[in-house]
Amino acid sequence: MSLPPDLNRELAERVQALGYEVVELKVGGTGRRPRLALRIDHSDSGPGRGVTVDECAAVSRALEPWLDGLGFGGGRYMLEVSSPGLERPLRRPEEWRRFLGEPVEVLVPSLSGRFRVRALAISDEPDPSVELEFPKGVRRTLKLSEIKEARLAFEW
Repeated sequence: MSLPPDLNRELAERVQALGYEVVELKVGGTGRRPRLALRIDHSDSGPGRGVTVDECAAVSRALEPWLDGLGFGGGRYMLEVSSPGLERPLRRPEEWRRFLGEPVEVLVPSLSGRFRVRALAISDEPDPSVELEFPKGVRRTLKLSEIKEARLAFEW
């Protein structure tokens, strides 16, 4: 199940107007009781700066009247607003740029594996790419499209 593109865009715009960005949106549940799991962050977030439970609750309270007014899910939807957590996904070049130097877990099918790396530089042209430092100091530049999954890696 997914949201229509215009509804997805409107949701992102409303979250942005509240001072946050949509990091991830998962739509699930059933047709009779849809579930929106929305992960938000500050649009200028960086290492060590996350959203609080109170901020998540405020975003939820701001979105509910709009969703109710749309008749979304016949009013029987579940809306879950949360922080992306310590293992925040990275997808867009600006997200990678914000967390340069931080440890990241990447899944790269062309290299047949999952690796803990550090992003060293980002290039937007012509295709977005990232220079990564792999274990043992090996450096490699990959297009973002080659990276199936990337998440900040929490170091204990």
